[in-house]
Amino acid sequence: CQHLLFRQYSEKFMGVCVRYAIDNAEAEDILQEGFIRIFRYIHQFKGEGSFEGWMRRIVVNCALKVIQKRKIHFVEANEVTLSATPQIHATALDQLSAQDILRLVNALPPGYKTVFNLIVVEGFSHEEVAELLGIQASTSRSQLVKARKMLQNQLAHLQKMTG
Repeated sequence: CQHLLFRQYSEKFMGVCVRYAIDNAEAEDILQEGFIRIFRYIHQFKGEGSFEGWMRRIVVNCALKVIQKRKIHFVEANEVTLSATPQIHATALDQLSAQDILRLVNALPPGYKTVFNLIVVEGFSHEEVAELLGIQASTSRSQLVKARKMLQNQLAHLQKMTG
């Protein structure tokens, strides 16, 4: 049963792990720890919500524990100012593959990347992110704004390079 569950969800959850890890080896460690916890606590699943969502939450929590061990510095809202946002044409986004987008997100500073993934990809609120990471909700908001700004700058740079 465990083997079937792993085969069915490991690839999908590896995608989650890669978004938070610094490299593939760390992502594999997170995935392994996530499944160990899933199997250990599977009896606690109460059937409220989706089973996949419950498992995803466990994997994300494992990733967050790894991030906390790295002691990522989250920049407070008033510490950094950013220049004006460049204009991005929709065609520039259309030309990017999922792998290209993942590469851009992975190039973000760790704090920005973590908050971006939790809010944009996983769907957490700023309040939930603040609680998960031990930061203020305003810091979460600031990190997200800065992450988006950096991604827009990277996209604008790519757009200039590709014409």
